[in-house]
Amino acid sequence: MQQFDLIIVGGGLAGASLALALRDTRLRIALVESQPPRLPEGWDARIYAISPANVSFLEAIGAWRHLDAARMAPIRTMQIHGDDGGRLDFSAFETGVPELGWILESSQMACEFWESAKRQGNLTLFCPARPDSLEFRQDAAVLHLSDGTVLSARLLVGADGRDSWVRQAAGLAAVNTPYGEKGLVANFATERPHNNTAFQWFRDDGVLAYLPLPGNRISIVWSSPDDHADQLCALSPEMLCERVADAGGRVLGQLEQLTSPAAFPLRLMRVPKTVAPRLALVGDAAHGIHPLSGHGINLGFQDAMVLAAQLAATQPWQDIGQERFLQRYQRARREETVLMQTTTDSLRRMFKASPAGLRPLRNFGLDMANGLPLIKNALVRYALGAL
Repeated sequence: MQQFDLIIVGGGLAGASLALALRDTRLRIALVESQPPRLPEGWDARIYAISPANVSFLEAIGAWRHLDAARMAPIRTMQIHGDDGGRLDFSAFETGVPELGWILESSQMACEFWESAKRQGNLTLFCPARPDSLEFRQDAAVLHLSDGTVLSARLLVGADGRDSWVRQAAGLAAVNTPYGEKGLVANFATERPHNNTAFQWFRDDGVLAYLPLPGNRISIVWSSPDDHADQLCALSPEMLCERVADAGGRVLGQLEQLTSPAAFPLRLMRVPKTVAPRLALVGDAAHGIHPLSGHGINLGFQDAMVLAAQLAATQPWQDIGQERFLQRYQRARREETVLMQTTTDSLRRMFKASPAGLRPLRNFGLDMANGLPLIKNALVRYALGAL
């Protein structure tokens, strides 16, 4: 049995960033992952919008400066369009910040995290490795891997995604609410420059977002009913370009497909308890939200930041696996997580609703907020600082 202070199951963005955030601590860490990340050919269709608060976190863990600046794009302005002429605009200049966020490829971050993890002195990587069984003793969590390796630690962190093996093995419930929608992602070259603007349209067939990539390129996320998403995926590249361009009002002119479309099912996932004796959950293992806000990974990074800070501040005599200690982490993350889940779910329901009288009202709300600088600045500054 190999002894550690902390075992992290899942080497994705949330799990790896937690490990990197603890690089200067006395903690002995094990990171268990089934396969290392790799860079795809061309552009990665899996794109994340990283808020300034989380850019600061990535700077603090030493990862941001190593990311390829040529593969990143800042968001300077945002345009949000309702389904009946309503509009809401955000500007970094008007808010007094350099940018509203950054668009990055998932694989670029994952590979950089992994390279940093391989150099970390207090971290042992177990990869490729798969968990086989888990038991919780009074003083330790004991993880058996499929190759016969046995790991023990005072605390085990589940960072293994929305269908978390750790969460299920520990018996922690997850309440899933399927949306009956899929999120379609793909990348395109554009005829006209996007000028570092992110666009979002609330439409009868879902929510469409254009996210700026370097040069005349964009990544899209189109959250729409299952049948519609499947139909889009089945289109020829030429037809898909036409549909995506038309849906966005051709604001960027003609489009050229750069990556094949992929669609994934969407669901709201609430996890009532994210900690238990010897156990904590972070990232998608702890929560799931609708992608219309683009903040899913931001919640995961904040999980990692808060838990790492709490662990780093402990004394050698403290037991980091005690539930009372871990409940501080759960309380610290619950408010923001519930707020984001409720906000995104409410927006989706509001714009999906069909009563004739509701459409003008919700679009009037967008226009009204757009004309009130105090409300607009409060919204954007919350997103910049709290997410």
